[in-house]
Amino acid sequence: MTEVRKTYYVYILASARNGTLYIGVTSNLMRRVWEHKSKAAIGFTSKYDVDKLVHFEVFDSVEAAIAREKAVKKWNRAWKLRLIEEQNPDWDDLYERINT
Repeated sequence: MTEVRKTYYVYILASARNGTLYIGVTSNLMRRVWEHKSKAAIGFTSKYDVDKLVHFEVFDSVEAAIAREKAVKKWNRAWKLRLIEEQNPDWDDLYERINT
């Protein structure tokens, strides 16, 4: 019997380049980002128009993903901006790339 491994994601959304940031964790990145973009996720992201996927990381366990999310949330803003710009220097919306 083959074990099905679930994938978990830590993601960062932004309102614009150097704008308001939101960090979250999910097991379904496409659905979750769509919820933010469509404003189905009522709260912080819809209030501040934070719906641009600028960074994400992949994990094999929910525990590792949650630990990373908590760690990144504690970082200062400069570290978060550097994390984004290391992989996505133009702050492109990665949702469009992974949604094809």
